[in-house]
Amino acid sequence: MQVWNADSARHLLARCLFGYTRADLAKALSYPSAADFVSQELLADRPQPAPPASWVTERPVANDTMRSVRYTELTSWWLNRMLTEGTSLREKMVLFWHNHFVSDRAKVDYPQYMYQQNALFRQHVFGDFRQFTKEVSINPAMLIYLDGRQNNKNAPNENYARELMELFTMGIGNYTETDVRQAALALTGWRVDGLTAVFSKANFADVSKTLLGRTGNFTYADVVDIILSKDVVAEFICRKLYREFVYYKPNELFVGQMADVFRKASYSIRAVLQFLFTADEFYRPEYRGAKIKSPTELMIGALKGLGVAAPDLVYLGDMGRVLQQYLFYPPDVAGWPGQRDWISSNTYPARGGYSDSLINGRKSNGQTLPFRVNPLDFARSFSSSENAPLFVKDVLRALLAVDPPASREKLLLDTLLDGTVVTNWSTNTPNADARIQKFLKALMRLPEFQLT
Repeated sequence: MQVWNADSARHLLARCLFGYTRADLAKALSYPSAADFVSQELLADRPQPAPPASWVTERPVANDTMRSVRYTELTSWWLNRMLTEGTSLREKMVLFWHNHFVSDRAKVDYPQYMYQQNALFRQHVFGDFRQFTKEVSINPAMLIYLDGRQNNKNAPNENYARELMELFTMGIGNYTETDVRQAALALTGWRVDGLTAVFSKANFADVSKTLLGRTGNFTYADVVDIILSKDVVAEFICRKLYREFVYYKPNELFVGQMADVFRKASYSIRAVLQFLFTADEFYRPEYRGAKIKSPTELMIGALKGLGVAAPDLVYLGDMGRVLQQYLFYPPDVAGWPGQRDWISSNTYPARGGYSDSLINGRKSNGQTLPFRVNPLDFARSFSSSENAPLFVKDVLRALLAVDPPASREKLLLDTLLDGTVVTNWSTNTPNADARIQKFLKALMRLPEFQLT
């Protein structure tokens, strides 16, 4: 790949983390190459985190009045994982898989199941896609969400079989309705007992099936193996990874190269990600600042960039709903479409309202937040804090994926100076904190702040 420097490291961190700190950037640049940083930090195995609470192992009870409270706890726990994960791609990939193998809290109404699935994603985040897909297929949350627990030999339910091929592995046009029906038969026999998926041979369609040109008395594991024997699966998954990390319009030639790596590595997710993040294609200048931040990227990234500690995680979860990325509640089985769908006449002002709240410590309704950025501490964390033009440049490089036009940089400098001359700027002046607040609000309302 091209030279490993601050610009390429900034781009890699912006795409692979939920925002990054200057310490994260320094750590990345301490490695001699992108390949070393990717393998030893971004894709490194890490211990599994402790669960949010002991209730995750409790057997679900009908009409449990604590479900909503526990979903809030679960959401806060995951947001904290994103905020504190350091230089690991893991939580970004957990969200990627949550948006791929979709389930939601509306139908899966016990948080224990969604925690289980979230933990399953984390377990397999860089692993074997084949085994991952097999385990997802009999995961209790998925059995509930796509009606697999109702799929039996006397009344086959095709919901999971269809989405497995259409949205999870192959894409439309690569299978027939007959394939869906035959796969559904092979997927029969599973139900949910407490927190466990249980196979009932009595409810399994113990007959010959023909799927994608092959015939046999197939089970759920056979279905996955047969599907993954098709080259189109690697291309489908790699195209989705490309859209997530590079650009929303895939370079099909490069997607084909990714797919070759994926297949030759026996569907190792780590192998294809290592290839992607060390390829020249990923670092092309035209892709930098070319993706719109998801609400989660915006919220967590702003906290990291500003150095805000101990945020109100419930507030972040509520803002995710306002900004239309409500964790554990994708809009439908296809997930959040992303990119331009993140921005609307409602969400764009709300994004600005969120960034304002980090500066002034107040919600849009005027309620006080228990956290906000300390403007003077933030400014003085930059060695250039007493030199207004250099300080503005340094903050822009720390918080934006791309440099704004010179006219916007000048506007921000004028906002910071607030009518005074450059030589009179100092963080020690009586109104410096108010000026810094005004400057940061203006910066975080720039169009460039919405990009990664």
